[in-house]
Amino acid sequence: MDLLQAILIAIVEGLTEYLPVSSTAHMIFTSSFFGIQNDDFVKLFQVAIQFGAILAVVVLYWKKFFDFTKINFYIKLACAVLPALVLGKLFDDKIEAVLGNPIPIAIVLIVGGIVLLFIDSRFNHPTVAKEEDITIKKAVTIGFWQCLAMMPGTSRSAASIIGGMQQGLTRETAAEFSFFLAVPTMLAVTTYSLFLKTYEASQLKGYELVTQSSENIKLFLIGNVVAFVVAVIAIKFFIGIIKKYGFKPWGYYRIVAGIVLLIYFSLNK
Repeated sequence: MDLLQAILIAIVEGLTEYLPVSSTAHMIFTSSFFGIQNDDFVKLFQVAIQFGAILAVVVLYWKKFFDFTKINFYIKLACAVLPALVLGKLFDDKIEAVLGNPIPIAIVLIVGGIVLLFIDSRFNHPTVAKEEDITIKKAVTIGFWQCLAMMPGTSRSAASIIGGMQQGLTRETAAEFSFFLAVPTMLAVTTYSLFLKTYEASQLKGYELVTQSSENIKLFLIGNVVAFVVAVIAIKFFIGIIKKYGFKPWGYYRIVAGIVLLIYFSLNK
C-alpha cells in the first residue's frame, strides 16, 4: 500500500464511519477495486485509522466528553459498550473470515438499505430528546443493537441509531448517542488490534507491524490525520441531512451501492 492508497482508504473511513452505510464495507470495496494488497498491515490500518475518527467526535463534542461533573454520562457509555466488547472478542475470528468475501457484505448492504427506508415511519413517536434522559437500561439495549454491526456491511452507526430510535430517541439524539458510543467501542477495537491481537500471516502484534518500517509509521500517522479531518466534516454533514430528510437517502444509497458492488464482484470472482 502506497501513500496515495492510504490516503484514499482514510478518506473513505472518515466519510463513512459515522454514516449508516458501513465503513468496513466501503474500505474493503475500495481496497479491492484499486488492487490494494490485503496483507496484515492493510488489515490493521483499516481498523487503526478509526482512532482519527474517534478524535473527531471528541473534538466536536468536547464539552460533553470533558464535563466530569456528569458521571452518569460515562456510566451509560461504559454499560452500553460492554455487549460489543464481549461478543466482539468471542466472534473475532468468524468476523475476519467474512471480511475476505465481499459478496455477502454487498448483500447485507442492500438489506440494511431496505431497513433504513422504513425506520422513520416505524419509529415516529420519540419520547427522548436529550442524552440526559437516556436511562442505563436504554443505553445497554442500544449497545446490544450495536452488536448487529459485527456482520460486516451492517454499519455500526446504522445499528446503534436504529436501536436508539427503537428505544424512543429522536433521530438527532439517536445519531449523537451513536457518535458518543463509537468512542469507547472503537477505542477498544483499535487498542485490541494494535496491542493484543497477533496477525496470522506475520505472527506480529499490531504495533510491531506499524513500527516495522518508517514507511508504515508514516502511513499510519497520515491515515489517522486524514480520517480525523474528513470525519469532522462528515459528522456535521450527516446531522444536517437527518434533520431535514431522515434516513431514506442513506437507505437508497445503500441499495444502489450494494447492487452495483454485488454485480461488480460477481463478475470479477
